[in-house]
Amino acid sequence: MTRPQPAVIAAAKNASERMADRHTPFVMNDWYVAAFAEEIKDQLLARTLLGRRLVLYRTSAGHVVALEDRCPHRSMPLSAGTLTQDTIVCGYHGLRFNAEGDCIEVPSQASCPKNIGIRAYRTHERGAVVWIWMGEAAQADLSQLPPQDWMDSAEWERSQGYLSLQGSYVRLHENLLDLTHLSFLHAKSFGTPDYAKAAFESVIGDGQFALLRKVVPTTLPPVWARPTGLTGPGQAARIVRSEFLSPGLHEVSVTFYDCHLPDSERPQFRIRTAHMPTPETATSTHYFIVHGRDFALGDPSTTRFMHEQLFVAFQEDVDGLALQEQALAQTRPEDLYEFSVAADAPAVAMRRYLLARQRQEAQD
Repeated sequence: MTRPQPAVIAAAKNASERMADRHTPFVMNDWYVAAFAEEIKDQLLARTLLGRRLVLYRTSAGHVVALEDRCPHRSMPLSAGTLTQDTIVCGYHGLRFNAEGDCIEVPSQASCPKNIGIRAYRTHERGAVVWIWMGEAAQADLSQLPPQDWMDSAEWERSQGYLSLQGSYVRLHENLLDLTHLSFLHAKSFGTPDYAKAAFESVIGDGQFALLRKVVPTTLPPVWARPTGLTGPGQAARIVRSEFLSPGLHEVSVTFYDCHLPDSERPQFRIRTAHMPTPETATSTHYFIVHGRDFALGDPSTTRFMHEQLFVAFQEDVDGLALQEQALAQTRPEDLYEFSVAADAPAVAMRRYLLARQRQEAQD
C-alpha cells in the first residue's frame, strides 16, 4: 500500500490535535504520587514532578513536606543543603527555610527579610504512597483522590515497585486502556494469543474511561496459573476491567475462576493493580505500581513470584513506550500522523479529556 492520500493524512493530524500528547501542558490541579511512603525519611529527597524541581522530607512528627527545590537568593538547590530541626539550611549561604517554605534566617544579617520564601505543596499520605497536589495548595481537594480501599486492607496481600519511563505519561495511560497489545507486546510474559480478539465493552463517560474484557475460556500464563491452581488448558475465565480514574491513577481489576465449575462451586481469585504515573518532564514519567491479591495471603513466596513475573511485563511496556517516544522525536512534523482503530475509543476519549482539563485550567 502506498502512502495515504494527503486528505487522509490531514484528517488524521486534525484528529490528533484534539487529543493530549507529549506537548500538552500538565494538569496541575489533581493528585499525583510524589513517592512511596518508605522513600521519604528525615533526609532530603530531590525529585522532579510535572516539570518542577522539588525537595521532600519527613518532619520529626512524621509529616511529609514538599518544597520548591531552589533557594530564592542565588538558586542553589535546597536538596544540596542540610536538614536541621525540620528546617532546610541552604548549602550556599545558609538561608534557613521552615516546613511552610518561609525563610526564617539569613546568617549574614541580624533580621530576616519578609516575603522571600519558597513554594510549599500540599501532600497526603495514604497507605504505601504519598500523594501531592501540584496546583495551588488552597485548591487541594481530597474528594478528587479516588478511593483505593484494597491498598491498605488486611484482606489483600500487596507488593510495590517503581519504574522510570522515558516517555510521556499520556502514552502510558493510553497503553493501560489499550489491552489489545497484551497478545503482542507481552507475548512472552502475561499475554495470550486469544486476548486481543476477545470481546470487550467500552465505558466512556464524564472523566470515566474503562475497558471490560472477558476471555472465556482461556489458558492462564504462569504468573496467575501457578498461584491460583488454574493450570489446565482452557480451564480459566479471565475477566478484566482496566479503568482511568484520574491523571495520576489507573486501576486494573482482574477476576479468575474455573469456568468448568458451576457458579455456586467455583472460588474466585481477584487481583488489583494501581498504576500511578506521575510526569517528571514532558517525555519522562515516574511509574509507581502497587499490586494486590485476595488469595494466598501470608505467602511471601507467592508474593515474590508474582511480583517478579509482573514486573517483567511492566518493563516490556516501559521499553515499548520508550521506543515510541524515540520514533516520535525523530519523525519530521510533516511525516507525523497516527490513525486510531475501534479498540482505541476509550483511549482517544481519555486523551481528549486530558486536553480539555488542561485548557480549562489555563482559562481559569
